[in-house]
Amino acid sequence: MMNASLNTTGSPPVPGGSATVGIVILTVAFIIGFPGNTFIVWTILTRLKKKSVTCILILNLAVADGVVLLTAPFFIHFLFHMNWVFGEGICKFFHYICCVNMYASILIMTFMSLDRFLAVSKPFISQKVRTKKIVVHILIAIWFIATLLALPMPFYRKVVSKHTVHICLISHSSYKHEIFQYLMETLIGFIIPFTAIVFSYFYIGRRLQNAKFQRKRKTGKLIALIVLTFAAFWLPYHIVNIIQVLGNLTSGTTSKVLLAAAKAARPNLTALAFVSSSVNPILYAFAGSAFIKTARSNFMAKLFEGTSSEVSSIRKISRTLRDKIRNESQEWDEASEFQTSPPTAGI
Repeated sequence: MMNASLNTTGSPPVPGGSATVGIVILTVAFIIGFPGNTFIVWTILTRLKKKSVTCILILNLAVADGVVLLTAPFFIHFLFHMNWVFGEGICKFFHYICCVNMYASILIMTFMSLDRFLAVSKPFISQKVRTKKIVVHILIAIWFIATLLALPMPFYRKVVSKHTVHICLISHSSYKHEIFQYLMETLIGFIIPFTAIVFSYFYIGRRLQNAKFQRKRKTGKLIALIVLTFAAFWLPYHIVNIIQVLGNLTSGTTSKVLLAAAKAARPNLTALAFVSSSVNPILYAFAGSAFIKTARSNFMAKLFEGTSSEVSSIRKISRTLRDKIRNESQEWDEASEFQTSPPTAGI
């Protein structure tokens, strides 16, 4: 996720204060997030007899987050020693992995939202296409797309050496490349997917607001919370992207102010975005807290078991609402036809 380095220009390393904040944020993210995501992967793979589509999606999110958190110790080492000792290949590769994670995570969450949207808007179609085989194929496509979208990242990274100090930093050959990278990240990695997500949940909320389905909507609320948390951690990063793009498109004092603000804010906001990979296990723990006393170490499995039937329940309610509306419409048409029919002679 740290697809912007803790030093995003060719200037000297970040100040000690910023480096300390970055070390604290990344250390907390790794200590909480890596064991947490590993536990989620272990639970879904070994403790669940029946893996729902939602479980498969959560599994992929956990894998993406766990892999990107493996890079945290290397960035912490860099911040502590202010020296990148792992070579340019690792510099490029780690930032590529972080970028893949960003795109994969948001695309998987978008798929989660559209999956629920389809269950509500087209329940019969959803029942036919929502199979594990189709979902696996879609996930393979998502990962493939994420790897393609992240391909420019290694070309914008290099290691600059001065005496015995080596810095893994961002390097654009022109301001146009800088604009391209940040616009692409923000548009494809945030604005477009979240527009689809917001539309999906707005439609779902409107459709089910009168349905007596509150007790069985825990999974939907959990997914919405995952999406909102991801947005909260990534929004500041993308705001900095926009500021930096505007700084490159303007000139004079305005440009200098905007670029300076982006440069100052980017390091720690990038580390904050990295934290988004560690919060999902915490959300799952709170959501499954009711099962801790009874299921103990299997409490997460009990939580995920509930995802198997919820979409089916959503489909049933959607079909019921649709049938009700259709019946009311037919009754209205029949009544209107009766009222407008000309009088006929008695037979």
